[in-house]
Amino acid sequence: MSEPSSIQMVIFDMDGVLTDSEPLINAAAIAMFAEHGLQVLPEDFLPFVGAGEDKYIGGVSEKYAFPLDLPAAKRRTYELYLAMVPNLLVAFPGAQNLVRHCRKAGLQTALASSADRVKVEANLEKIGLPINGWDAVITGEDILAKKPAPDIFLCAAAKAGIQASRCVVVEDAVNGVVAAKAAGMRCVAVAQTFPKHLLSGADLVRDTISEIQIGDLAPSHRQC
Repeated sequence: MSEPSSIQMVIFDMDGVLTDSEPLINAAAIAMFAEHGLQVLPEDFLPFVGAGEDKYIGGVSEKYAFPLDLPAAKRRTYELYLAMVPNLLVAFPGAQNLVRHCRKAGLQTALASSADRVKVEANLEKIGLPINGWDAVITGEDILAKKPAPDIFLCAAAKAGIQASRCVVVEDAVNGVVAAKAAGMRCVAVAQTFPKHLLSGADLVRDTISEIQIGDLAPSHRQC
């Protein structure tokens, strides 16, 4: 991997990094399962955080050996989730400022989320970082192999025309950290979803996104 001073683009995960959306999608999925007569626990979903809703829902379905029409279950989960977004979804403090500081510092910014585009668009619009403001946006529908595979980050780099070694990823999930490192990218993690010790595979771990400085992402750039 190139030295971090050569960084040209910052790739942000969305859920758990920019937005405090994990509790909402968790509640929506639990409610969906309840509608089907199965009571599941919030922690059942933890191994699948960051891997996209197919795995997020499907993994829990498999755990309980509970037959499920996955496309229909995902659609219903998104319906329940999107109903919560207007009143309950918020950005993590400092998230918008960090994205804007990256752009002001001359770094390209990309969004790489394993979620479907409908969720990505709703979240970004709600937190004031609309989808048309990014140099590249990759969703779970754009790639076959989800995190911890590196495909989503490699796709973001390719779409922006940036070498993988010149990208840094901001992640909150174990699967995302593994994916970023597998892509040959620098990774700065935030312990907003998982505890720090589970994110030790990242190059740097901060407690929250508000603590990240431009120098953490690309040391040759000064904080603006």
